[in-house]
Amino acid sequence: MSDSKKKVALITGATGGIGFEVAKRLGKDGYTVILNGIEDEKGADRIEELKKDGISAEYYGFDVTNEEAVSSNIKKIGEKYGKIDVLVNNAGGLGGRSRFEDMTTEFYRSVMALNLDSAFFASRASIPFLKLGKNPSIINYTSNAGWNAGGPGAGIYGTSKAAVNTLTRALAKDLAEYGIRVNAVSPGTIDTPFHAQIKSTKPEVFASWKNNILLGRLGQPEEVASVISFLVSDDAAFITAETIQIGGGQALGI
Repeated sequence: MSDSKKKVALITGATGGIGFEVAKRLGKDGYTVILNGIEDEKGADRIEELKKDGISAEYYGFDVTNEEAVSSNIKKIGEKYGKIDVLVNNAGGLGGRSRFEDMTTEFYRSVMALNLDSAFFASRASIPFLKLGKNPSIINYTSNAGWNAGGPGAGIYGTSKAAVNTLTRALAKDLAEYGIRVNAVSPGTIDTPFHAQIKSTKPEVFASWKNNILLGRLGQPEEVASVISFLVSDDAAFITAETIQIGGGQALGI
């Protein structure tokens, strides 16, 4: 398969954790993978790592909460490759914790920007190029917090993820006529560097997390990547507007 015939996947926030595993998996599936991040040195290292595995990869450094940066960079990517087949809106996060009484407007806006604005900006900019793709799709990330409103201080994170749930279905409705599918994944507690601090400072707390998971263990980033690999594939061509829980039954609570 020549490079010009390869499918193109853009993964935001892909220099580490789940995002990098998604990039690696899609690369092995035969995609040219475009990694986004804000740590350029790390991005360069990740590209070298992928290329050693024979994966066609490129890095674009930009902040997904910056509307102009998202729009201009995705336009460059789309024009360079002539299409985008897959957009994975992986960037996002807790952004910190704050109770509502003490929450600053700045904190509120920063969490909403990180999780909701980023998915909106990247999706909007990608649509013209997704229309040129083959079996094109968008993958968003939500969370149990989108249903249960999150733990102490994570209320606005839960609110932002609830918005992503609706954004996923709204985009699916809006883009169905172009054959663009839109789905979301909802990872449970996944063993990534995101949890490194608590893993090293409070190993007993970290170990106890598995007690709330039906399958009795934490998930691995590769297990999220494999579900995304399926959702963007031809095997999932009749799936849109869905959210897949990847949490070992954690959402049921035990």
